Amino acid sequence: MKKKALVAGALGVIGRSLIQELERQGDWEVLGISRRIPDFETSSIYLSLDLLDREACENQLRGLKDITHLFYCAFQPRSSWAEHTAPNLAMLVHCVETVTKASTELQHVQLIEGNKWYGSHLGPFRTPAREDDPPHMAPNFYVEQEHWLRNFHAQAPDADAGWNWSALRPHTVCGFSLNSPMNLSTCLAVYALISKELGLPLRFPGKPGAWESIYQVCDSRHLAKAMIWCATEENAANEVFNITNGDYFRWKNIWGRIAEFFEMEPGEVQTIPLTEFMADKEPLWEKLCEKYGLQKIPYSEIAAWPFADYVFGTEWDVMTDTLKLRLHGFHECLRSDEMFVRIFQEFREQKVIP
Repeated sequence: MKKKALVAGALGVIGRSLIQELERQGDWEVLGISRRIPDFETSSIYLSLDLLDREACENQLRGLKDITHLFYCAFQPRSSWAEHTAPNLAMLVHCVETVTKASTELQHVQLIEGNKWYGSHLGPFRTPAREDDPPHMAPNFYVEQEHWLRNFHAQAPDADAGWNWSALRPHTVCGFSLNSPMNLSTCLAVYALISKELGLPLRFPGKPGAWESIYQVCDSRHLAKAMIWCATEENAANEVFNITNGDYFRWKNIWGRIAEFFEMEPGEVQTIPLTEFMADKEPLWEKLCEKYGLQKIPYSEIAAWPFADYVFGTEWDVMTDTLKLRLHGFHECLRSDEMFVRIFQEFREQKVIP
């Protein structure tokens, strides 16, 4: 049967990798939703659409009568955690309600959440976290989104014979995307490049506790494969899964590998707020782009320093149990230090870094 995917949030670090993986597999027709224009070669069709606008959603999506799989990875940041809920829940509702009404061929809705479900952003939490662990006290838009999707599916008249859903909870997704509010790998690459140009060793800019604590990440390609698996495997129907690379690490143990890639001396911990210390580096970034013939990517779009500060300020163990996903049939995994090296090499080949 023909498979036709609709990807909401198509140009973020998750959606971009998902679309590239769908195109690589070759048996998908792909539509992407994004208010931005793709900055890479793609055979997919893109719809410019504000998911907060219900009327616009209905006007543009109600004609999509043959969508078989909806992948929802859209996100709009707000200045406080409490403010995240209303817009991000509304976008999901507008998209899912319209697509389920329009497409009689819909088989699956795939939702992306995150480990903040467990309170990983607030402080120490039960580790390794399991999918049935309770969420932290509201507000948490991941919780509201999942509860809404569960209830909407349960109340659908064809809930048993029609479409099903699944949710994945990755942590610190790494890959390439522009203007992404949550992308650590571009932050690391730009920080290293600027440190090197200034004649500095590659110091760890985070807190001492983060240097020592256990951490985990998720490769965007790995996540894309898991998303497609969830959307097409019966074992994943109406289930929630944690997803990471499958390993854990301490920054102090892989920092030397990162420094080696950039041909730098690894430094020790020197805690600096990157949001503040990188704020004046735009002229230097532009100079480096000119010097090395790099893509002329605006400095404001290449790195999200508040997110890097959040990651490098996490002074407690961040660990989730991913056995449920493996036991249900998805067995792929990778080493995180090797992932960083591969991603940085891809940045180099794409002329994002020298």
